[in-house]
Amino acid sequence: MKRLLILCLLVISCGLFAQEFQKADALVSPKIAEREVSVGGDDADIAGFNMQSIQFAIDALELTGGTVILNPGTYTISAPVRLKSNVRLVGSGDDTVLKRDRGIQTKFVVDADFGELKLTVENTDGFEIGMKVQVSDDPNNGCWNVSTAYITDIEEDVIYIDKGLIRDYRSDLNGLISNASSVIEVIEVENSSISNLVIDGMRSENFFADGCNSAGILILKSSWITIDGIRVKDFNGEGISWQITEHITIKNSEITGSGNTGLHPGTGSPFSIIENNDVHHNDRDGLFICWRVYESKVTGNLFHHNGRYGICTGHKDTDVLFEDNHIYENLSDGVNLRGEREANAPHRNSFVRNTIENNGTDGGGYGFSINSPALDLKLIENKFNNSMKTQKAAIYVHEAGLEPQLENNQFEAHDLGELVFEKKLGIKE
Repeated sequence: MKRLLILCLLVISCGLFAQEFQKADALVSPKIAEREVSVGGDDADIAGFNMQSIQFAIDALELTGGTVILNPGTYTISAPVRLKSNVRLVGSGDDTVLKRDRGIQTKFVVDADFGELKLTVENTDGFEIGMKVQVSDDPNNGCWNVSTAYITDIEEDVIYIDKGLIRDYRSDLNGLISNASSVIEVIEVENSSISNLVIDGMRSENFFADGCNSAGILILKSSWITIDGIRVKDFNGEGISWQITEHITIKNSEITGSGNTGLHPGTGSPFSIIENNDVHHNDRDGLFICWRVYESKVTGNLFHHNGRYGICTGHKDTDVLFEDNHIYENLSDGVNLRGEREANAPHRNSFVRNTIENNGTDGGGYGFSINSPALDLKLIENKFNNSMKTQKAAIYVHEAGLEPQLENNQFEAHDLGELVFEKKLGIKE
């Protein structure tokens, strides 16, 4: 009864203050700190330990902003928690765990066409109204070719969804629908944050989630978002992905055990700040900087023991400062500048005081690999260590690459040398 009264008063208060809030500058509104809703346990405003309880608390603060406090406990996440503007989601540290529910997948038996709002499937067992689903086939199984939507109804062998499909999907080409989706989603949101909690993706019990549409934390079409003190572990996809964003900060967090890349900014995400994170043992790259990530900073991070590169950057990813990072024991290159035409190459990037160490543990990598004609690439006061003798060269310039500007770097012995040009060696990698 106490909790019901508090929530009723809160909803009334939201309405009374809505007009005033809408006139206020959302980035400096004092109301964010004035309203709190607690979740989890008998003493909380909302007692449940599940996605619905967290969402109820967030929705109650939608008009006024405020803080949702997650008490210690394990919260079952059956569909993504959807953050709202001007809302802070704050856990109680390692004792607050958002645990992904088990995965469900089936084939659809009739082609699923562009714009269609239903799928005829082999088996609807386990699917529920309100779940978020991912739709794909073999020709359309990555990034912006994958459709996502929420289930609105289920009738016999037909699943109805709330958004039209974005491609024509063939049932005879491994057409699939699953509940693969994010744990937390931040979509079309401003001035919000997530801090002090653990996301357990339960990778062994879930199907692979596409990285442009899903992640442990997915941030899409949003700005001024801060992720601080989060641990994302064992998500079957990307740890944290942010696409079509501005002013995203990821700091003081650990991302490990992802089935894809640890951190993935892209699709036009300038002014990103990535600092003091530990990104390790992910299946692909520690940090994959995708398209048009510019005027950003990557400082004080650890990128290590990842399944491909420590850092990978490329298409129009310009004017980025990489400073004081430790990049070590990744399976292939420590840093990889992807192949791009000069117009689209990662120009004017600076690498300052990084330690690039013992990468290429699969026997085929370099400390720093330059695959595109990147202009004004500066490497200043970096340490290229190779005590394990795994980096074939400290800096390897492929045929399409340009020589970087070097200043006061330190080099341990590498079999091929410190600065090696593919053209001079006369070999093709």
